[in-house]
Amino acid sequence: MWRGNSERVSTLIDVRRLPSHVAIIMDGNGRWAQHRGAMRPVGHREGSQTVRRIVRASRRLGLRALTLYAFSEQNWQRPSFEVDALMELLREFLVSERDEILDNGIRLTSIGRTDLLAARVLDVLRPLEAESAQNTGMTLCLALSYGGREELADTMRALAERVAKGELPASALDETAIDGAMPSMALGPVDLLVRTGGEQRISNFLLWNAAYAELVFSERLWPEFDVEDLYAAIGEYQGRDRRFGKVSSLEADAARESAASGLVFVQA
Repeated sequence: MWRGNSERVSTLIDVRRLPSHVAIIMDGNGRWAQHRGAMRPVGHREGSQTVRRIVRASRRLGLRALTLYAFSEQNWQRPSFEVDALMELLREFLVSERDEILDNGIRLTSIGRTDLLAARVLDVLRPLEAESAQNTGMTLCLALSYGGREELADTMRALAERVAKGELPASALDETAIDGAMPSMALGPVDLLVRTGGEQRISNFLLWNAAYAELVFSERLWPEFDVEDLYAAIGEYQGRDRRFGKVSSLEADAARESAASGLVFVQA
């Protein structure tokens, strides 16, 4: 587990082994502001600058997909002034970044119960999604009014309706069917999930997609998270042995050698 520290250390990463899909829980905006005696919306505005830096760095690096947990289903329960500030920041981001998104071939998508978003947000989100739909560069996915349990429930309901209409046999309800019906799975499973802010939980984010994601927790509050921190997280990802429930390559080699020698390989 990488936690980060007060010093910035350059990380060498192998661009041939990048995670295909990176997801980030951007935590710590409010605490960043409170530590400075400011209102929470000040932290959200500072955090929006971090979003710009990380999106640009991800595109330059060559990531295929980046999903950002921008606004959860549970965030609606926050004070109305904070929700209003978040909606305005989201609108400002979409307006200010429109040209850069289009000029750099980025495809913008969103997941979640987005119909609940403020009209002023949807008025710029939907056109930009349509304009960028044919772009073939990095996909930037914003999780908005999103919850992993809610997405699972919505997906199961949609599949159940298809079964009830006779469009899908119940016997076909398997992992592949769920993958195809779940909006967030359009980008594939998450390879690397990063959470900032020092907390060590995934907070209802991409529950199905992150089944085999490598988890990296950073102590840095989101406004403090920078490009070197992103590289460090990717470096840690590249240093891990991803087994997907199988044995590691070293264990497999040992097992083959033991079998060839007549010995029994026992894994503790």
